[in-house]
Amino acid sequence: MLYEAMLVRPLKEQTVQCLTCEHRCAIAPDHWGKCGVRVNRDGKLLLTVYGRAAAAHVDPIEKKPMFHFLPGSRALSIGTYGCNLACEWCQNWELSATRQVESDSRYAGEELPPTQVVALARQQGIESIAYTYNEPTIFFEYTYDTAKLAHEHGIKNVYVSNGFMTPEMIDKLAPYLDGINVDLKGFTETLYRTYCDARLEPIKRNIATIAQKTSIWIEVTTLVIPELNDSDEELRAAAEWLASVDPQIPWHVTAFYPTYKMQDRPRTPASTLERAHSIGKAAGLHHVYVGNVPDPTRENTYCPQCKTLLIERLGYHVRSHWQEPGRCPTCGTLIPGIWK
Repeated sequence: MLYEAMLVRPLKEQTVQCLTCEHRCAIAPDHWGKCGVRVNRDGKLLLTVYGRAAAAHVDPIEKKPMFHFLPGSRALSIGTYGCNLACEWCQNWELSATRQVESDSRYAGEELPPTQVVALARQQGIESIAYTYNEPTIFFEYTYDTAKLAHEHGIKNVYVSNGFMTPEMIDKLAPYLDGINVDLKGFTETLYRTYCDARLEPIKRNIATIAQKTSIWIEVTTLVIPELNDSDEELRAAAEWLASVDPQIPWHVTAFYPTYKMQDRPRTPASTLERAHSIGKAAGLHHVYVGNVPDPTRENTYCPQCKTLLIERLGYHVRSHWQEPGRCPTCGTLIPGIWK
């Protein structure tokens, strides 16, 4: 169905400006925003994928990845089509690269309105709903209505996001969003402008805002790509900046696999991820995790003070080693996160 956008500014001659993401597209009648799912019809900005899911699955919350958010629980995960970025290594490009999705086209997805999403989660005893697979910012109104209804039934909400949203959108969604994993794709403007058609600074601003000024639990992921963002200098700059925002933000450094438009680069060696992990810890981050490859120690959660093993992970198999979630049983240190 078509759904009128919530965050919009009218301009001249029926042109409207979308205030959902940091492209802030000015969209003339019968034109589309960069995301490919917002269109101007007669001076009204409409979301064309509202209430329709191109993908819907039940996943472990660790797959998002979220390690300090209801570990071992399940998330009902939904996504649509389109994206506001154009990353050349996108692992879900079949969804994200599909643009100008008309509400009645075969690409619109399965009908799954907010009431049905929440009903499915309740029926299956699922603890959270994750908005993922493609960028949830671009189908904000769908996520907002679903998250608001989910909260009424005690179900939590999680974004898996590139972080390129506006402050206006964060303000609107924050009361109903419980967790977010932001994909920090690198730490240079050149990388963002060359490979993603975006900018780094708004993403840094949003990470800091979410971490310091909202109650949303935040984790950050960096896909480490050989010869693109894997230098000591870039990894150290990212880690030191994250630590300056909040040293308790979990940082996931994950392995790249050749895909989409970037099949000319090798997989990320395990040694590179081990190096990134060491850099993150040396920068002062309390919790750094290696992902997309098996790692018997760097997927686990340890107490940052006494190094006691708190949560043991092997892939999506999770085993807790504490009696009181969120508190180290050895030294009593509080471990930040959403544990129950």
